[in-house]
Amino acid sequence: MPPPEGEPVVLKPAALAATWTDADGGTLILKQDGTFVADEVCVAVSWYDGLTWSGTGTWNQGSNKKQTFVGVSFDADHPVGFDVDHPETVEREPAPYDALRHGKVLKLWVAIGDPDDDYPNCVLTSPAR
Repeated sequence: MPPPEGEPVVLKPAALAATWTDADGGTLILKQDGTFVADEVCVAVSWYDGLTWSGTGTWNQGSNKKQTFVGVSFDADHPVGFDVDHPETVEREPAPYDALRHGKVLKLWVAIGDPDDDYPNCVLTSPAR
């Protein structure tokens, strides 16, 4: 799948510290102190599609000249939503999200699943500040 609509954007921590929501109602609350709370939020781990995890952890950001990237690391070795049938998903750190701006909406997104199979993207949105 191509990236969702929007332009790459560099965001400051204050803009990232918000509630981000995915298309299925999952939420990722990034707090200013570098912690987060996730409730059934979509994540990208390995080649698996459709994973949603819940739990707490820490987040950090990185940027290049054009775009911010947000990484999350869950506190629990097996976040809620962990699939015991796929033990290689034990990673507590899913793939990082890339930041986009589309009008007045900010997006964090990551490709999920096998890129050769056109799986949908995981897209989180928050109103731009």
